[in-house]
Amino acid sequence: QVQLAESGGGLVQPGGSLRLSCVATGSTLVSYNMAWYRQAPGKQREWVATISTGGTYTDYIDFVKGRFTISRDNTKNTVYLQMNSLNPEDTAVYYCNRVPGSPDLFIWGQGTQVTVSA
Repeated sequence: QVQLAESGGGLVQPGGSLRLSCVATGSTLVSYNMAWYRQAPGKQREWVATISTGGTYTDYIDFVKGRFTISRDNTKNTVYLQMNSLNPEDTAVYYCNRVPGSPDLFIWGQGTQVTVSA
């Protein structure tokens, strides 16, 4: 049973940066395409970025392209999300999991809160 633990969130000013981490325990992530998601207050959880098993393919939702970078270190069973040029609309709880459409998503972790505010 894979358990996911996200971390790295916090309060940051507009224009600032954060690096989120998602560590998996219980099983290796090496065989899974992984993704980051976010859920803003009052909104549904939405997909943000995807990375392939080997890290060679990535994809992003339009409004984070050029600002966010997803990466992974399979030796550490960890997926990262580097977020630059943050703006208040990026305020949300961020989660990682398998990519959308996967037959069996992992149990969701607790997420990590990102708040962008002056």
